[in-house]
Amino acid sequence: MCMADFFRIGFAEVLSFQNLLLVIFGVFLGTVVGAIPGLTATLAISLLIPLTFGMDAVPALVLLLGIYCGGIYGGSITAILINAPGTPGAAATLLDGHPMAKQGRAGEALGIATLSSALGGMLSAFVLIFLAQKIAFVALEFSGQEYFAISVFGLSIIVSLSKDLVKGMIAGLFGFTVGFIGLDGITSVQRFTFGSVRMMSGVNMIPVIIGLFAVTEILRLVEEGKDDGKRAEIGRINRILPPTKVLFRLIPTFIRSSIIGTLVGILPGAGANIASFVSYNEAKRASKHPELFGTGVEEGVAACETANNAVTGGAMIPMLTLGIPGDAVTAVLLSALMVQGYAPGPLLFSEHMDIVYPIYAAMVLANIFVLIIGLAAARPVAKIAMVSKKFLIPGIAIFAMIGSFASSGYLWDLWVTLVFGILGFVLYKLDFDVMPIVLGLLLGEMVERYFRQAMILAKGDWTTFFTRPISCILLVFALLSILWNVYKDIKRNWLPQKQAK
Repeated sequence: MCMADFFRIGFAEVLSFQNLLLVIFGVFLGTVVGAIPGLTATLAISLLIPLTFGMDAVPALVLLLGIYCGGIYGGSITAILINAPGTPGAAATLLDGHPMAKQGRAGEALGIATLSSALGGMLSAFVLIFLAQKIAFVALEFSGQEYFAISVFGLSIIVSLSKDLVKGMIAGLFGFTVGFIGLDGITSVQRFTFGSVRMMSGVNMIPVIIGLFAVTEILRLVEEGKDDGKRAEIGRINRILPPTKVLFRLIPTFIRSSIIGTLVGILPGAGANIASFVSYNEAKRASKHPELFGTGVEEGVAACETANNAVTGGAMIPMLTLGIPGDAVTAVLLSALMVQGYAPGPLLFSEHMDIVYPIYAAMVLANIFVLIIGLAAARPVAKIAMVSKKFLIPGIAIFAMIGSFASSGYLWDLWVTLVFGILGFVLYKLDFDVMPIVLGLLLGEMVERYFRQAMILAKGDWTTFFTRPISCILLVFALLSILWNVYKDIKRNWLPQKQAK
């Protein structure tokens, strides 16, 4: 790629007054939408595509790309402040983000999330710019075996996410089972539908997440009773960014998580939620004090937010080079690109660099404005946590119901949200982690789909998973991860009890 042409064509187009305003507006709108539980960048872009029909290609695409980058980042805001992730990709962020807020470090958590989001997005954008075509054709070689191995590796994270191994496995298996509800993808046999037509389509992920986190948080706040001053502590901002020595300590996390997020983004169907969980697990594994994860450590927030925003550049790679969207958002962006008269693929890079360069520039600028807008808004946004419970509870409830309904347009999903909210509260009282449920639901369907796909291609030969190098390596890593965490759980929980007796 010619850097002179990139700056001359790409930035010259995007830095025009109109396009610059559209990028800023897109990032701002995406951040607001992403911060509302249940409303995703996919929904926002889908609603705005009709408005771009009368626009030129570059203004239309820079607006939508701004929403994409802002929407992924916005989910971290409510995850940190009210323990309710705005998007599925921010579900892992609350593990350490909300504990930081409860310690009076909400500003620091928001600052780390903002900085991580911008860095992850920009680093993945540079990978998109320099390595797009090379990486895309490697990813195209992946088959059902590799995707199954990736899904199993993701499931192995359940073991490390739980304080109690047995409870974590129970919760994960429950989520795995919920993922089976609906019609079988190959035979169309009904599974766990109990004769309900509505359950034939399965359980939507977004209402489940909203129920397990937002509604559970509402019930927890109701149980607490009157304001006790703790919420004021959450919303008090002492500093936006952590000390310089902490930022230097986070550099390995930024680099590792950017790589993970970009690679996961390249794989069609994976997405920001898987990237954030995998990155969180790797950060925990690399830490000298893994036992502190979940109590409010900076690495936990940085790992999740760097990875889920790095997905943006990664997901654009197969979309632009092969016409294969990396996630739901890029599927919608693909349609927007085609509406403007551009077909993705090798010809796009040989005949239409006048549109490719502005896309690259828009990705870089959008993440710069994520940083600027995020840091500027941190102090006023943190005031959300200081709102009295009599206003906060109905506010969360309204946004939760709107988000659940907007995810599909069915009233049925409101009941799903309520049921999982009550379930989440019961599990909270029983000291169960709900995160394994989310991970089981998220990956269960993928594990089944790719396992069956691989077995069909291999004509029932299960050794196919071990004869393909990448698949074999990932499965070995998954097994080692499980065994290591089982060993740590025995050492932490069982041996002390035995010695005490």
